[in-house]
Amino acid sequence: MAKGAKRLKSDLRVVSEKLTYAKFNIQYKENKISTLINATIINSLKNVKTDINKISYVSYILELAEQVSKEHFNEKVYDLVIQAILKINNGYDGLVIMNILELKYLDFLGVMPVIDSCAICGSKVNILTLSASAGGFLCKNCYHNDKIVSEKALKLIRAYYYVDIESLEKINVSDKIKNEINDFLDDYYDRYTGLYLKSKEFIRTLKNL
Repeated sequence: MAKGAKRLKSDLRVVSEKLTYAKFNIQYKENKISTLINATIINSLKNVKTDINKISYVSYILELAEQVSKEHFNEKVYDLVIQAILKINNGYDGLVIMNILELKYLDFLGVMPVIDSCAICGSKVNILTLSASAGGFLCKNCYHNDKIVSEKALKLIRAYYYVDIESLEKINVSDKIKNEINDFLDDYYDRYTGLYLKSKEFIRTLKNL
């Protein structure tokens, strides 16, 4: 509870707005409603709040982080989502940041795809494509009729997993490559996580406008 937060002159008005990154001082009451005493804003996320696309990505990754935390509570889940939100606020590509986070969160969900070798035979050579149905990389010998993705997408998805979001420099990724990776992750999440998040549907709707 933030008492008086709706009053124009209240010190809690701004800090209690949605999508405000702050350090909150709360009077905690177990099994009751706790009270917000005051807060110090770390980042108001102004750029996010004024851009519908940024809002859509941030809303989704917050919802995703909440679900991942229910499955596997770990402070790293929180650290990653804060890093991702700050990058989006600073102008980084929302789809790329979202996909990086999605891939890293699969580790916490216990369903990480195989991206170092063929998911079927374990071969590290002749990797041909990404396959959600196969569980990750697929080599030429194990390939049947899966969709072929570009070699760049194969290299980049590994980079997505290993990159440190906080120290990430701006990267240029073509729409074709971004869509190949995003389509794979969409399919993979649908198949293996059991998560259905309405905020992801909103992102898809915006992309189709």
